[in-house]
Amino acid sequence: MIDPPESARVGAPGPPDDMTPARLPVPAGLGRLLVLAVVFVCAACGLVYELELVALATYLVGDSVTQASVVLSVMVFAMGVGALLAKRLRCRAAVGFGAVEAGLALVGGTSAMALYACFAWFGQSRSALVGFSLAIGILIGAEVPLLMTLIQRVRRQDAGGAVADLFAADYVGALVGGLAFPFLLLPGFGQLTGALLTGAVNAVAGAVLVLWLFRRDLSARARWALFGANALVLALLAAGVVLATPFERAARLAVYGSSARVAVQTGVQEVVMTGGTGAGAGAGHGRKGSGGPLALYLDGRLRVSAENEFRYHEALVHPAMAGGPHGRVLVLGGGDGLAVREILRYHAVRSVTVVELDPGVLRLARTDPGLTRLNRHSLADPRVRTVTADAFDWLRQQGARGPGRRAAPYDVIVSDLPDPGITACTKLYSQEFYGLAAQLLARDGRLVVHAGPPIERARLYWTVESTVRSVGLATVPYRQSGRPAAFSGGPDRSAGAVPPEGAAAPAAAAPSGTRYWGFVLAARHRPAFGLAPDAPPLAGLSAEELRAGRRAETRERRAGLPASTLMHPRYLD
Repeated sequence: MIDPPESARVGAPGPPDDMTPARLPVPAGLGRLLVLAVVFVCAACGLVYELELVALATYLVGDSVTQASVVLSVMVFAMGVGALLAKRLRCRAAVGFGAVEAGLALVGGTSAMALYACFAWFGQSRSALVGFSLAIGILIGAEVPLLMTLIQRVRRQDAGGAVADLFAADYVGALVGGLAFPFLLLPGFGQLTGALLTGAVNAVAGAVLVLWLFRRDLSARARWALFGANALVLALLAAGVVLATPFERAARLAVYGSSARVAVQTGVQEVVMTGGTGAGAGAGHGRKGSGGPLALYLDGRLRVSAENEFRYHEALVHPAMAGGPHGRVLVLGGGDGLAVREILRYHAVRSVTVVELDPGVLRLARTDPGLTRLNRHSLADPRVRTVTADAFDWLRQQGARGPGRRAAPYDVIVSDLPDPGITACTKLYSQEFYGLAAQLLARDGRLVVHAGPPIERARLYWTVESTVRSVGLATVPYRQSGRPAAFSGGPDRSAGAVPPEGAAAPAAAAPSGTRYWGFVLAARHRPAFGLAPDAPPLAGLSAEELRAGRRAETRERRAGLPASTLMHPRYLD
């Protein structure tokens, strides 16, 4: 090994040349292994930061395809910038790498908390998302040139071999980080604490490499500066872990108000329930309990408001129950039990099958005093069977049984699913999905679909209608007024979509500025449209209002829109 310069031997501040062999406290082979181990850890942490930003962007902003594209493209660009900037640090690679890792641990570890704070208190997080993507990308990009220099200073080898070793450790670390995020960090610690712990691991790995393995490359001043920086970063991250729960409560208070009484992360989505335990107007009860009428949010989107949910669920269910038998009913989604409540009001109903993805929603629908009061304990009815499954996969399994083994067809299928504008739900509004559903329809059965807002997003609504028709079903489009301004099923939502605490929902049928829910009723032959002779008394729906909603949509029909398929989801166009 070539002797180091005299200045390095006596501890003078002069930096070693970027190709000067390092003086290590361990043999070169072991030192090289330790550098590659740190590459592995840093790569895992870097990918966790990326996935954390994508997950938060999807939750806070919506439209996972767009947000993932923004995060990843900005980060890849920033990594290139970071690699160029790191060229200036190669002569002081150890110090530079220590500073980069301390900064990356702090920025990456606190990114989730900062983004959620922007969303909760400032009402938007897009600019912060881009800023964090840029900063994290620059710091990740700066790692590789510095690590390449350090590994060459441990033991010289040809450039191709060094690059192969470095990227092998990097890619394997990325694999581990990519798997750890959804299967370990997210379910075990949550988004905030998971990011903070990742930052702590990142800081410790960088500090060990620089302050121990390459400590002889550092002047006393540099050692103390890096030690202090890493100690401060770890202290801040530890404080973040301690304050994560109070922070979440404060942020939730800022978003939902003090009436938020249930907040759970089910593994499928975040479920928040606000308001008291009283039922809404549609159930015929007063507003008992604290915090006003019940409201249910799924991933920050208002899905149920006790003020006017009865108008939505009556319009969804009762037209489909007319025009034929309704003994066997299938509900796709609808884990809150509110659509089932309306179905069970018909004495002719013999069985109801509910296919719901989220067991947490089913559990709340059975146990929460407010929600059970609103759904009238519908899921406890002996005629109701619940299945925890993805609706698409469940339909495909039923179809795969073959005609001889398939269960009896359904008289009515109710598709009570989230908005098609949500990327994760586009397959539930596809031609393939409706084709599978049609296979389970009785000869004179009816399918009804919640199809999104027919005015604000008319193209989306008529694409749903066109997709239903593409599987050979005749359709009747119609709409129902009363959709609250806060109700946001698609990606265009923000913190401002959440109504202020105690604010009442809009009037059920305001003459101006009225918002609508859109529906599509379908059958093998043009379905009869109206209310069944045995329809129960309805609180928010009349035959005349149904006819008016049908006439309005018929006048505004958009013809010629292509069907949405799994390979080409038109709702994202």
